[in-house]
Amino acid sequence: PLLTIKAAPWQVVWFSIGLYVVVYGLKNGGLTTYLAGVIIELQSMGNVYAVIGTGFLSAILSSVMNNMPTIMIMDIAIAEAGNSALAYANIIGCNLGPKMTPIGSLATLLWLHVLAQKGVKIGWGEYMKVGLVITPPVLLVALIGLL
Repeated sequence: PLLTIKAAPWQVVWFSIGLYVVVYGLKNGGLTTYLAGVIIELQSMGNVYAVIGTGFLSAILSSVMNNMPTIMIMDIAIAEAGNSALAYANIIGCNLGPKMTPIGSLATLLWLHVLAQKGVKIGWGEYMKVGLVITPPVLLVALIGLL
């Protein structure tokens, strides 16, 4: 246990703690209310738009600001929009979206850290080149499965 604590990538631990602080700041700043408005607009266009739009919105947010705060922010927005069924689209988006960028997932950051320690370097450009090509079509198919 002591060796694990010593070897832990503490910058990642502090990063993840900071993410939760960001969620409260973004909620207080009105982001969840804005996102709820977007979700309500998507719902007005029909269930297909609501599911696919919410899933892609979650995916894009996850890829930019990490999936942990995104799932919380989107859950709050979905609750404000009054359609808890969209939580499934949020879960799918928040789990697939982080595959587009290395910062999208804490697990990815940890794996890249471990791999770098072992001499395997995967650059952001290389990671994103693959992720941006593969993720959107897989996400679309997964979201269509909800319909």
